[in-house]
Amino acid sequence: MKKTVDEHAARFSEQAAEYDDSKSEEYCACADLVIEHAAPGPDDVVLDLGAGTGAIALALAPDAERVLARDISEGMMAEGRRKAEQRGLSNVSFAYGEFRSPEVDADQRVDVVTSNFALHHLADDEKREAIREMAATGARRIVLGDVAFFESPDPDAPFYSPEVDDPATVGTLVEAFTAEGFAVTAVERVHDQVAVIVAERLADLGAGDDPNGDAGDDPEEGGR
Repeated sequence: MKKTVDEHAARFSEQAAEYDDSKSEEYCACADLVIEHAAPGPDDVVLDLGAGTGAIALALAPDAERVLARDISEGMMAEGRRKAEQRGLSNVSFAYGEFRSPEVDADQRVDVVTSNFALHHLADDEKREAIREMAATGARRIVLGDVAFFESPDPDAPFYSPEVDDPATVGTLVEAFTAEGFAVTAVERVHDQVAVIVAERLADLGAGDDPNGDAGDDPEEGGR
C-alpha cells in the first residue's frame, strides 16, 4: 500500500461531498456490472467493502435482506448514511471496516461480498489477504469491480494515480480467488485497465454448473 490506511481515509473524507459528481464513465459502468452480477435475493446478506458513499450498497439494499457497508472514511460513510436515510432504506448499515479486517461479527451470515474501485489501493500480497478475508465470511459469491490490467498499461495514459494506487493484473486476482476455493465465472472487460470479476464458491456450484461460466475474456491475459 503506497499510503497508510489513515492517509487514504483522510483523502477520501476530504472528497466526500463532491465524490459522487467526480465518478468516471468507467466507474459507473463497473458499478452497474457489480450490481447486476451481485444479484442478491430477499434473504441474502451483502457485505460491501470499500463502500464509499454507497453506490453499490444502496443499489442492492432494496433486493437484499441486509447490506453491511464497510469503509475507512468517516466522511464517505456520513454521505452514505445521509443518502440511505433520504431514500428510506433501513436495512443498510455503514460502519468502519478495512479489507483485511472488515469488522463483521463472527456469527454474522454473509451471502454475497461486493467491492467496487477500492481494492487497487492495496499491494498484491495485501489483495490476496483481502480476498482471503472475503472468502472467510462464508459468502457463496464475490463480485469485484476494480482497476486491473488485462495487458501492460500505457505508461503515458494511466487510468489510475500511480502515486496512491497499486493495481494488479486480472490474472493475479483470478488466481487469488481460485486459491480460496472459488471458480471465476465471469470476467467483464470495462476498459483495458478496468475489470469486473465474479467468483462463486465451488462448494455452492451445482453439479450441472459450468465453473467457467460466461467468463468472456481470458483471465490469464493479465499474467501475474
